[in-house]
Amino acid sequence: MRTGYTPRDDNTRDSAFRGLGTQVHGELQSEIWMQDGAKRVEQVLARLLCSEHDSETELMAAMRYATLHGGKRTRALLCLAAGALAGRPAHMLDDVGAALEMMHACTLVHDDLPAMDDDVLRRGLPTVHVKFGEATAILVGDALQAHAFLTLAGLNAPGDNRIALVRELAQAVSAEGAAGGQAMDLSLVGKHVELDRIVAMHRMKSGALVRASVRMGALCAVPEDAAHAVLYRALDRYSACFGLALQVIDDILDVTVDTATLGKTAGKDAAAQKPTCASIMGLQAARQFALDLLRDAGEAIALLGPRAERLAQLVRRVNGYLFQHVPCA
Repeated sequence: MRTGYTPRDDNTRDSAFRGLGTQVHGELQSEIWMQDGAKRVEQVLARLLCSEHDSETELMAAMRYATLHGGKRTRALLCLAAGALAGRPAHMLDDVGAALEMMHACTLVHDDLPAMDDDVLRRGLPTVHVKFGEATAILVGDALQAHAFLTLAGLNAPGDNRIALVRELAQAVSAEGAAGGQAMDLSLVGKHVELDRIVAMHRMKSGALVRASVRMGALCAVPEDAAHAVLYRALDRYSACFGLALQVIDDILDVTVDTATLGKTAGKDAAAQKPTCASIMGLQAARQFALDLLRDAGEAIALLGPRAERLAQLVRRVNGYLFQHVPCA
């Protein structure tokens, strides 16, 4: 990660993307696989979170509400894209993608709680604790985490694969991952901090699960050993840059987009006196930072060639989203 960040000129950013096929040709096909992959993962989630076992309480209904009502399925798509590197069968990747989405939903439900970020909207709908009550929301997060690990443990895969996947996901939400990042986020409220600390927090709070999503897709087919060290170094650099870019963009959108478009309460970071990349760097510098990170993500996988095209397509999708919603001043 760069410190003492110096923005690069927009005019120079196209070199890496040319190598990854930024031309319009093929983008329709990329949207098709993304839509198809997201649909398959939705179907797995609906099957795994079966409401017929919830006759006396609202717990499963609330779990389905938290998980099935919207979402870009970015983490599942990262898993599917990384799994495509080795041509892993879709059915296993779909289940792993569903586990990742359950864990992501768990972090969002807990993040929205009054004791955390205290938000009343998520994906344009009332947050789980608003609709079902705070106690149920806490249990929803707990149960979704458990179901994510149950899904991985039940995969039709060799034991070593399942252990590696469980370990990867556990690491992503541990004190060194999302939980630690959330604790750091809460500790920074109202303080003047350096950009490096915000970046470190983002890498833990949201970036760790992005990293796990990429690695878990690869781990479904390719062991992490000396023979594949180059592959995993490339994937780790890709996911570090891609995950941080997503969070920088989220920081920018909190300032620039209204609540209806954002799907959650706009302006909450400033209202809560939370330092962000946007507040520290300024909007245009933060925008350029996100662009540079996306370019770095593209460069990281360029050496992997055509088999990494789906990972490259996800970079281009986010790049296009940034240009659409955060135009250059």
